[in-house]
Order: sequence, then C-alpha cells, then structure tokens
Amino acid sequence: MANNVSSNWNVFLYLLAILIPPASVFIKRGVLADFWINILLTILGWIPGVVHAWYIISKHEHTHRTKSH
Repeated sequence: MANNVSSNWNVFLYLLAILIPPASVFIKRGVLADFWINILLTILGWIPGVVHAWYIISKHEHTHRTKSH
C-alpha cells in the first residue's frame, strides 16, 4: 500500500515538472547539483528541463534525502 502513495506522489511530481521543472526536482532532491542543473536546462529550454526533471523523478526512489558519512 505504501507503493501506491509513492506512486501517486510521483504522478504529482511528473505533472508539476511539466509546469515548473525545477520545483519538482527541488521537492524530490532538495538543493543539490540536480536542482541547479535543472534550473540551467530550464533556462536553456523548457523541454530539456522537463526531461531532466522526469529523469530525476524516475531515478530516485525516495523523496526524503538521507545523509551518509
């Protein structure tokens, strides 16, 4: 059942990525390199920003970032 929640959340992020790609990457990953790369790609062209955001959403399983030392 937890997979449905995660799946529904990802669907929301995919839709958000169509409108505001950096916002969906920020929600998924936080302010990491992926976020800044997505901002750059979105400035260069909306479609590269959306494609990158979809890639980040599909690549990363968990929304919450954990620190590893």
